Amino acid sequence: MSTASHSAVLIAVMSAVTVLLRALPFLVFRKKVPAYVSYLGRVLPPAIIGMLVIYCLKDTAVTAAPFGAPELIAGALVVILQAWKRSTLLSILSGTAVYMLLIQLVF
Repeated sequence: MSTASHSAVLIAVMSAVTVLLRALPFLVFRKKVPAYVSYLGRVLPPAIIGMLVIYCLKDTAVTAAPFGAPELIAGALVVILQAWKRSTLLSILSGTAVYMLLIQLVF
C-alpha cells in the first residue's frame, strides 16, 4: 500500500469513528435522556473550564518579576469579554493575543 493510499485509509477510518462517536448518544438516548446524563451535561463544562484554568496557571511565577501580571491581565480580559459579549471565541482569541503581546513586548 502506498503512502498516499495508507494516509487516505487512515483519514477515512478516523472520520468514520469521529462521526460514529458524535452520533452514538443520539442513537442510544432516542426516547429519554437519563437524569445522570443531564446532570453531567450541567456540571462537567464548568468543572472542565476550572481544571483548564488551573492547568494553565500552574507554572506562573508569582514570586519573581513580572509576578504573574501577563497572566492576570489576560485572564481578566477573558472574564470581562465573556461576561460582556458572551462570545467564547472572541474571549479566548483576545486573551491569547493580549497575553502574547504582553510577554513579547511589555514584560
